[in-house]
Amino acid sequence: MGKTVTATHCPYCSLQCGMELVASPAGIQVRGRDFPVNNGGLCKKGWTAADLLRGDRLTTPLVRWQRDGPLRPASFPAAIDAAATRIRATQQKYGRNAVGVFGGGGLTNEKCYLLGKFARVALRTKNIDYNGRFCMSSAAAAAQRAFGVDRGLPFPLADIAETGLVVLVGSNVAETMPPAMQWLARQRAAGGELIVIDPRRTATAEGADLHLQPVPGTDLALAAGLLHLLVADGGVDDDFVAARTTGFGEVRRLAAAWWPERVERVSGVAAGRLREAARRLREAPTAMILTARGAEQHSHGTDTASGWINLALARGLPGRAYSGYGTLTGQGNGQGGREHGQKSDQLPGYRRLADPAHRAHMAAVWGIEPGDLPEPGPSAYELLGALGSDVQTLLVAGSNPVVSAPRAARVEAGLRALNSLIVCDVVLSETAALADVVFPVTQWAEESGTMTNLEGRVLLRRRATAPPPRVRTDLTVLSTLAGRLGVARGFPDDPREVFDELRAASAGGVADYSGITWERIEAEDGVFWPCPAPDHPGTPRMFADDFPTPDGRARFQPVEPAFPAEQPDDAYPLWLTTGRLPGQYQSGAQTRRISRLCGRVPRVEVHPSLAAALALAHGETARIVSRRGSAEFAVSVSDAIRADTVFVPFHWGGTARANSLTDPALDPTSGMPGFKACAVRLEKPEKPEKYEEGTG
Repeated sequence: MGKTVTATHCPYCSLQCGMELVASPAGIQVRGRDFPVNNGGLCKKGWTAADLLRGDRLTTPLVRWQRDGPLRPASFPAAIDAAATRIRATQQKYGRNAVGVFGGGGLTNEKCYLLGKFARVALRTKNIDYNGRFCMSSAAAAAQRAFGVDRGLPFPLADIAETGLVVLVGSNVAETMPPAMQWLARQRAAGGELIVIDPRRTATAEGADLHLQPVPGTDLALAAGLLHLLVADGGVDDDFVAARTTGFGEVRRLAAAWWPERVERVSGVAAGRLREAARRLREAPTAMILTARGAEQHSHGTDTASGWINLALARGLPGRAYSGYGTLTGQGNGQGGREHGQKSDQLPGYRRLADPAHRAHMAAVWGIEPGDLPEPGPSAYELLGALGSDVQTLLVAGSNPVVSAPRAARVEAGLRALNSLIVCDVVLSETAALADVVFPVTQWAEESGTMTNLEGRVLLRRRATAPPPRVRTDLTVLSTLAGRLGVARGFPDDPREVFDELRAASAGGVADYSGITWERIEAEDGVFWPCPAPDHPGTPRMFADDFPTPDGRARFQPVEPAFPAEQPDDAYPLWLTTGRLPGQYQSGAQTRRISRLCGRVPRVEVHPSLAAALALAHGETARIVSRRGSAEFAVSVSDAIRADTVFVPFHWGGTARANSLTDPALDPTSGMPGFKACAVRLEKPEKPEKYEEGTG
């Protein structure tokens, strides 16, 4: 047998870098591929992506036949029977809404779509949401209310290379999306400038022309201060504002109160540096403002994103060539995952579950009555908070909330209190280990399906190898389970058939895929939505002529700086912020099982002055304590962090679980928890231990 080469995409972040998989009797090798996002480059996660295909992964269904018994191998039919029996028993005893569904932003478009349909048609429950609520929801809500649409980047990633100035807020692209750095490198080589706003001097900030290092959670004050200076110094594009926007008067009035010295008192950023940032933004011939989780994962994250959108609108950036506002989507299908029905208030195509016309459209596609659709349900944090009470059985697909959810210890307790937990996963994650039924599902290279990357480019991941004999696709699990629950039709497990139904469901919606076919994706190596007809070219660049709002204008939002729900005090004197490491991804359930990625232990980044005050040495154990719990990390002494702030990664569970600490206070618009800022104290245990690299 010779080699076969399959053109596909990386399974990790929202770049969805192009790659080739070379399959031979010796295994599968990853090779770079010339794709517009990455031009053949991959990060370390991408190069090692095939390691888990034959590594530490699930290969057979597991069932816990007795409440306190172990998980035991079972056949697929037996596992389906066990899951269906538990679901029926729960709904018969407690009602339809006692069964919940929790999805993930890494699922293909077809899985997202069928999971939402399964919840609303097969289960008829309102209780469905997904982990993207903890990732993109604030930026999505801000974009929807300003532009009438949420697409992470309304322009191709490659446009970054052509802009005069990039303002990067709360993102460490160099370590979280390394292949994207080529576009920033080209931009800088052509004479462009880079401003980075981050409480840490990250690898990205190291290369910036200007680095603003604010107190965590004060990004909106910076945006207001920059707008204040644009107004004062004649930097507002008055023609654009008059012709293409509404609501600037109130926003300008509010910005008047945020002069640089006031912003300095709030954010810790010197007034002179703020003025320098405003000057660069005012003088740049073209500019892009890009936000990410550092600015958005707060209890006021939607307003913060709106503040940066206001700044972009005031400069007249959206819709201009090589300019605009965008947000750097995180998860692999974070864009498609929020478009097609996993969110509790949303139907496919970005239709709203509360809108009668939208309900009627979806009911017609699904062959049911509009009244049979459930009402909007609670957001992710509230859904997880109802485990063991209002929700008695939970189906989890593509998520690991034991590690990734806010107030994770409480979520873990809720999962343990359920009557039944059913999990579809590729590995025995911390969440799957608690389950009563576990379905081993195919990995990215063992199935075909579409993804939508951060640019809104719909692309095709292709099957390159067969899964183990007892492993099924998520689509097969949902299709078979729906049949066992009495819904024999409407749940195909052929991804192409599901995608064609998704196209019909999205037709006429904001995220219109109806003109996109698998054949077009293959021929064009991706198609940008909206694409409402087969002969439509797709939309790589949005807003050139108008915005998809009722009057065609973008809408300024009158937002005022707010601060994290929790402030440091004598008992908890430090700020905690969290983030990613280059070699790990999300909850780490997969990447922690890849030996080539496991060279770093979970560390807390501590400024030298703080380390000296607490007599903490590099490599020693430190305990971080918040009002919700504690966690332990190895100390990394670094002057890259503010002296009043500590940083930890969120990829680990157990004693190094960052989300045992974080603040669950919710954004009132998006339901986003305050991951990026809470009050903590740092302690030196009585018997500190030394961590060794490679043990994490």
